[in-house]
Amino acid sequence: MKFLHTADWHLGKLVQGVYMTEDQRHVLEQLVRAVEEERPDAVVIAGDLYDRAVPPTEAVELLDETLYRLVIELDTPVLAISGNHDSPDRISFGTRMMSRRGLHLAGALKADSGPVVLSDEHGEVHFHLVPYADPAMVRHAFGNDDIRTHDDAMKAITDRIKAEMEPQARHVLVGHAFVTPGGVPEANTSESERPLSIGGAEHVKAEYFRPFHYTALGHLHQAHWVERENVRYAGSPLKYSVSEEHHRKGFFLVELDGAGQASAGFRPLYARRDMRRVAASIREIEQSHEPSGDYVFVTLLDENPVLFPMEKVRSVYPNALHVERRPAAGLLPPEPGDGPEGAKARRDRDPVDLFDAFYREVKGAELSKEKRELFGRVYAEVLQEEGAGR
Repeated sequence: MKFLHTADWHLGKLVQGVYMTEDQRHVLEQLVRAVEEERPDAVVIAGDLYDRAVPPTEAVELLDETLYRLVIELDTPVLAISGNHDSPDRISFGTRMMSRRGLHLAGALKADSGPVVLSDEHGEVHFHLVPYADPAMVRHAFGNDDIRTHDDAMKAITDRIKAEMEPQARHVLVGHAFVTPGGVPEANTSESERPLSIGGAEHVKAEYFRPFHYTALGHLHQAHWVERENVRYAGSPLKYSVSEEHHRKGFFLVELDGAGQASAGFRPLYARRDMRRVAASIREIEQSHEPSGDYVFVTLLDENPVLFPMEKVRSVYPNALHVERRPAAGLLPPEPGDGPEGAKARRDRDPVDLFDAFYREVKGAELSKEKRELFGRVYAEVLQEEGAGR
């Protein structure tokens, strides 16, 4: 069986105030053409179809158009799950009706949901769709008060699937999680990835997926495999942050043989505009750089302030997204913690740790364990409310 593994479309994404809809349309057109040429048995989308719970109209229309072309025009089943950016109810709407035409959408986690079964000349392939769910949701769905972390939740989910697996079938799990070897903390592959939890309990052990012949993952934006080559992230189809400037974007074409051995070939997608950094003086940019339509984040190396920097940069880079000034080495050394590195370091820190440092500086005392836990809970609630209201 051959299927296409993609993820993290983030339709409706805004980058520095710029909607990426037309850029997304450009790469999804390539994906549809690939389906037309390769004729896979299915297309798997591992979460984050949208970038927010209430996406803009253009994003909904683009998803509807793409799914129509895949499912109706090309007669290719699509199996998709919701991610942490999606609204489970929005993704789940009309699923019973649409599944009859080959569109299988799993929005909200259900304890009793069975696999989507597809067949080829070797027999059945069972696709287990595991949408993103907060540990509290899994705890409620399974009636298990011991589920406290994302790792606990994924273990409970995979244990239940394993207990009911058909031994003669081949099995594919589709999930949206932060999976690492041993469940140890690792850095996100992009600044545009929203944390799944506050306090560092978002990581999931890769060992839970060993019983599956292939695990199609979403959430991390860089394509890679985890622990074994049949546990893979497809990555996002576009760069959604300058921190992704060195990523190769695309999807995997996966083939399962009769014994369940999986082979995955990476297929690149080509953006109509690259996203990258530029570091130079304004004089160099205006006199030496070739005009470019790329999305650029510009660091000006001028010693002195530059008047109207964005206007000048956009005379060469009309789609420049951000301009900052950082004098070259030896000129106006930055204060500790200032500048892009200091700001990035602060962004990458756990919000609870940042609040702890702020509390110590203001109050001159350590933050108690109870107050840390209270802040973490309130912060998580605020994030959830913001996501639901967007």
